[in-house]
Amino acid sequence: MKEKVSILIIGPFPDPISGVSIANKVVRDVLKSEPNFSVSSIDTSYPVFDEEVGGFSIKKMFFYLRINTSLIKIFKNKIIYITPGQTFFGVLKYSSFILISSLFNKELIIHVHGNYLMEEYKSLKGIKKYIFKFLISKFTKGIVLSVSLKKNLTPFIPDNRIFCLPNFAEDYLIKENSELEKSEIRIFYLSNLMKEKGIICLLKALKKLEKNKIKYHARIAGNIAIKNSVEILELVNELDNTEYIGVVSGKNKKNLLDWGNIFVLPTFYKMEGQPISILEAMATKNVIVTTDHAGISDIFKDTINGFFVEKNNVDSIYNILSYIGLNRIEIEKIGMYNQKYFLNNFTLNNFKINLLEIFNVDK
Repeated sequence: MKEKVSILIIGPFPDPISGVSIANKVVRDVLKSEPNFSVSSIDTSYPVFDEEVGGFSIKKMFFYLRINTSLIKIFKNKIIYITPGQTFFGVLKYSSFILISSLFNKELIIHVHGNYLMEEYKSLKGIKKYIFKFLISKFTKGIVLSVSLKKNLTPFIPDNRIFCLPNFAEDYLIKENSELEKSEIRIFYLSNLMKEKGIICLLKALKKLEKNKIKYHARIAGNIAIKNSVEILELVNELDNTEYIGVVSGKNKKNLLDWGNIFVLPTFYKMEGQPISILEAMATKNVIVTTDHAGISDIFKDTINGFFVEKNNVDSIYNILSYIGLNRIEIEKIGMYNQKYFLNNFTLNNFKINLLEIFNVDK
């Protein structure tokens, strides 16, 4: 009987819920379902939602030092798969795992879920720049979300060792052939409630819709950072037709995606990659309203999948939402196209095939 290939996955897993933690869970589930692989994991999720992703704090330092007690798992595995952050500290906190894996000639895979790694490298100076490059250059393979994001790894890893692995949405979310709601615009936001994700701009745009008597209903879902909670919740409470429904997952997330017909993510988040929430909204026949940012343009075409809005621009969001409100035929046309586009490109099965090709490339 052929010996199983042992894989150790190191990175954040739910909870808290984020695009990276969901992706890591799915990668683990996919690999575990394969008879040729033996899979273990180390969860590096910081237990409290923190808007300053990749930032340094004493509490975080001690938290990640405790995780290093799991270093022994490296010796039991052939492949080490890591999803680090995109800042100096976001990479440094995995340094023990990276260095020991390299020292013992493990296959070392980095999966970057964003478009900030290169910017961070350019901003560093002196010893920090050297350490950053030294650590990332130890990886033997790199994975990015799309072609336009490969530049984040090309200073560190040969181009022929960098692979594209587009994101996905889980099968249970796919909306069946039910009739789309077109009698009103149902707007929803499904992401962490951070200024850079555009939530404040969206709420102010909804206020303009109400002021101009454009009918809508809106639901806001996601983790909310403590430092922004007062401002965001005050804006929500000023609106008559908008509610904050907290963090959603499983059936509650599916219900939200099925309820809506317009998904809005006006992100300018510096570490953005290819938001899973956009693909989830496509799978459930929603019109997408988002920005031309990071790797989004690799999966989204303006006026085809929905509409681009300008970054950090309330009026731009308002203008598109009011246009859709006056042209509700767009909801059905774009929604139906989006699901077809999703089914052809971003199903879990597509993700599984592409993932296994990367893991088997040297066999």
